[in-house]
Amino acid sequence: MSPVRFALDPRAVELLRDARDWRLIGRLFERPHGEWWADVANLSLGCTDIELARAAKLAGSATEGDYLEWMGPAGIVSPREAGYRKTTDPARLLAEIQAYYAAFAYQPRAEDPPDHVAVESGFLGWLCLKEAYARANENSESASVTRDAGREFTALHLACVAHGVARRLEATEGCHLVHAARALVVRVGPLCKALEGDWVPNGLAEDGCSLTCGSGPTADTELGDEIPPEFIAGLRDSELQ
Repeated sequence: MSPVRFALDPRAVELLRDARDWRLIGRLFERPHGEWWADVANLSLGCTDIELARAAKLAGSATEGDYLEWMGPAGIVSPREAGYRKTTDPARLLAEIQAYYAAFAYQPRAEDPPDHVAVESGFLGWLCLKEAYARANENSESASVTRDAGREFTALHLACVAHGVARRLEATEGCHLVHAARALVVRVGPLCKALEGDWVPNGLAEDGCSLTCGSGPTADTELGDEIPPEFIAGLRDSELQ
């Protein structure tokens, strides 16, 4: 009996390519050890993103020591979203991220915490796979829910750590991490400056820091262009609980 063959729609094929690229980005931000070098090389085959392909090529000479110096527990660059959220309760942040992961059965086999840039990038790749599967099964509702969740998570979480990491890695020209960060920033788009929650650490409010710290006229303009308010309002209305 011959196998059943069916053709995926172009969008599903594109999603599978995106899933591979997201997985490559996530792997590049992990600690180099074990099968890391082989995984990066295999995932980069056929990659058409110039920055991402460059990162994978440079990764061939990456060392665990160099990575730990830059992004390890005592490194120069924080790889965690919590490191770039000025007035958001860290416990609430992790709970929000875990809620996304649980909703889509994402269980990463990683040594890194949930808000690590590698883990969050891997989640976007997982969502691409889920959406492609839904499309292959002609489940438009599931595909739409998955797509919207990916957009929300990117704007509300991944963009924050992506821009923060990229800004701090720009001094590391020649390192695979800076090219991986550039590729990541292109994918996540502009940074929303109104991400902070309603928790203000003791001392900040007394210095004039409002609950919308980071979105006022004195905000750091290097963080990226602000997402339109109506888009942010829509994201908040549909945010996963």
